[in-house]
Amino acid sequence: MESIRTTEIDLPVRLVRSFTESVPVRMRLHYAAHDPYALTATFGAADGSGSVEWVFSRDVIAEGLTRHAGQGDVRVWPAAIGPGRDVVYIALDSPAGSALLEAPLPDMKSFLSRTRSMVPLGAESEQFDMDAELAHLLADS
Repeated sequence: MESIRTTEIDLPVRLVRSFTESVPVRMRLHYAAHDPYALTATFGAADGSGSVEWVFSRDVIAEGLTRHAGQGDVRVWPAAIGPGRDVVYIALDSPAGSALLEAPLPDMKSFLSRTRSMVPLGAESEQFDMDAELAHLLADS
């Protein structure tokens, strides 16, 4: 669902199994201005049999469009894999396993551009009312 405060995109990504084999996977990226530092990615099997959700740092994804970024559980980097075929690799590691995903770079750039039009990089902290957040935290204790 798109609104002035959220944006989403469905991307055709591939789960890389080996140098010669990959399979299509559904990926929906979601960004909400009320959580300005994060992108939520929902990955699902092409047959719709289930899904997994990951939350990424928007900065790591943005940096990964131009150079290696991230560490530990999430790493992102760009690559040209053929004429006119620029991609972004997203490597995910968790206790349950690991995955290497290949997403189209132009689509990722377009999506990040939409998030930047909502909340410019570096302006994320302006989205918070610190007094209200602090009052909420203190009310719960």
